[in-house]
Amino acid sequence: MSTLPQLAINTIRTLSMEGVERANSGHPGTAMALAPAMYAVWQHDLKYDPADPCWPARDRFVLSVGHASMLLYSTLFLTGVKDIRDGKVVDAPSLTVEDLSQFRQLNSKTPGHPEYHFTAGVETTTGPLGQGCGNSVGMAIAQKWMSARYDRPGFKLFDYHVTVFCGDGDMMEGVASEAASTAGHLALGNLTWIYDSNQISIEGSTDLAFTENVGKRFEAYGWHVQTLTDGNDVDAILAALKAARAVTDRPSLIVLKTVIGYGAPKKAGTASAHGEPLGAEEIKGAKAAYGWPEDAPDFYVPDGVKEHFAEGLGKRGAKASAEWRELFSAYREAHPELAAEIDCIIEHRLPEGWDKDIPTFEADAKGIASRASSGQVLNAVAKNLPWMIGGSADLTPSTKTDIKGGGSFQPEKWNGTYGGRNLHFGVREHAMGSICNGIALSGIRAYGSGFLIFSDYMKAPIRLSSIMELPVLYIFTHDSIGVGEDGPTHQPIEQLAQLRATPGIMTIRPSDANEVAEAWRTLIPMTHKPSVLALSRQNLPTIDRTKYASAAGLAKGAYVLASCEGKPDVILIASGSEVSLVVAAYEKLTAEGIKARVVSMPSFDLFEEQSQEYRDSVLPPDVIGRVAVEQAAAFGWDRYVGLGGAIIAMNTFGASAPASALLTKFGFTPEAVYDAAKRQALRGK
Repeated sequence: MSTLPQLAINTIRTLSMEGVERANSGHPGTAMALAPAMYAVWQHDLKYDPADPCWPARDRFVLSVGHASMLLYSTLFLTGVKDIRDGKVVDAPSLTVEDLSQFRQLNSKTPGHPEYHFTAGVETTTGPLGQGCGNSVGMAIAQKWMSARYDRPGFKLFDYHVTVFCGDGDMMEGVASEAASTAGHLALGNLTWIYDSNQISIEGSTDLAFTENVGKRFEAYGWHVQTLTDGNDVDAILAALKAARAVTDRPSLIVLKTVIGYGAPKKAGTASAHGEPLGAEEIKGAKAAYGWPEDAPDFYVPDGVKEHFAEGLGKRGAKASAEWRELFSAYREAHPELAAEIDCIIEHRLPEGWDKDIPTFEADAKGIASRASSGQVLNAVAKNLPWMIGGSADLTPSTKTDIKGGGSFQPEKWNGTYGGRNLHFGVREHAMGSICNGIALSGIRAYGSGFLIFSDYMKAPIRLSSIMELPVLYIFTHDSIGVGEDGPTHQPIEQLAQLRATPGIMTIRPSDANEVAEAWRTLIPMTHKPSVLALSRQNLPTIDRTKYASAAGLAKGAYVLASCEGKPDVILIASGSEVSLVVAAYEKLTAEGIKARVVSMPSFDLFEEQSQEYRDSVLPPDVIGRVAVEQAAAFGWDRYVGLGGAIIAMNTFGASAPASALLTKFGFTPEAVYDAAKRQALRGK
């Protein structure tokens, strides 16, 4: 290799080592090992314009081994990636030397793991191992879908590739395995994972716990697999990348054998190079091995390195992005309606009239399960929001989340098309969440669905949706012990409290079909926040809105559904299926002359966003007689009923029995609510 490329590689290494050392915290070894591969990918393979990191047709690079974040930060700095502010590219660098020196410090642009929105050039937040792998499958799905919907003869707009760096930890995580299996089934030939097989984890050699043949596993998944024995051989890496791009009918895995902490005299190839600073002596020795000037200051960038990247990646990317902009301008003339859709996707806007077909439901004592009414509303929205796609973890018939006439997202060999809007995730909840995040990162509105109890499998991706401010919609059905005979393994108890406790997620549990409709009206415009719909399996009476308040009150999280004149003696509060239960108790109390109020509270999150004045109007502070009813854990309800209020909730797991028997056993009956309300009414007087 000529001097300048090697100098560029070693600059990535030294900047990465020094960032970790300055912070006295971090993971230097992987960055040192992967610097040659990083150089090969960015300088010679990626279709990426550092001056336009928002370019829609850019290749995506995902650092799933997020602990090696200094590898990415050093590269973003050296390649001159521009900054993004308020969604716009500005004429300023994403990162400076000062930013590198502030690695892992408060308010720095170089946090301990790459964070989307914090640092321009970071395509997704990674850190929990395996999640970046799942995100990349979502990104690859998005490319296939965008190409199928928008490309036209003479206008190949979306042909980008997704490249991932992953490691032994990713390969051990189940979510990566689920994602890889999905990608193999879908024949995603636009996806390449480079597996850093350094065989070191925190505890030591991976032989302690991980001895399988990963390449053979991926061949079984249907991937194209190559193995490289020298992580420093840039020419071999480039040849493998070229071969991977040439295989278009399946995803590719490049198994890259590396030495963690490459160059460090004592720590290379050891666990201590993984998760702790090298120390001054080891850094000095590593620099000597690289031929680094002994008197060079920290964060030294040799002359010509940044210019070298500008001549390679910079020129290639600028040419490609300019050609794409010109092509898209001509496309706008030829296909104005499709171009307008693309504009909306890029700018995170909704099309005019997206909600015009959302139905209104007539009062009905028998009612309809909220999963079923949600299915109707989903289809009404999907008709006018063509870039909304999604599916379930093998539960679409139960969650009612199929887009009618939308087709299946599948390769032709599995009787589908890449333009299909219905995704079939299989029994892979872990991967479903991370894939949905990857799709949403591309601007497409993604949803995933399953039973509420199985949101447990999706804790990590739901949390990351919130951290990244992605408008993924999670549709969870079978939301209570009303599931019945399936028993406690399928009856959610603590899940609502967990979701409500997660910052930045909008959780809504509607009480009837019209609240479901209003929930969709409320959630879809939230373009920078994930949402959860908790829906029933069993029928819920459709409340007579000529007698009770409009369901439009859902938009404020809680509203007065029914109330006496003047100050009530007791307030009955509930969400979801329990609202009709407290309404029945309210009617009996009213008939006896007890002054009562019913508050439907479908969303703690929305309610807490309202003004104190509004919240006090719904729950007057001077009314201390209160009862909350929900077929879930009581956790959180004390905020609304006070220390002396009554909470009828679940304090144990459920049981296997018909739903009616469970409601009686656990106290969810009109009589139990009525008795609690009468006791509370005495407190309110």
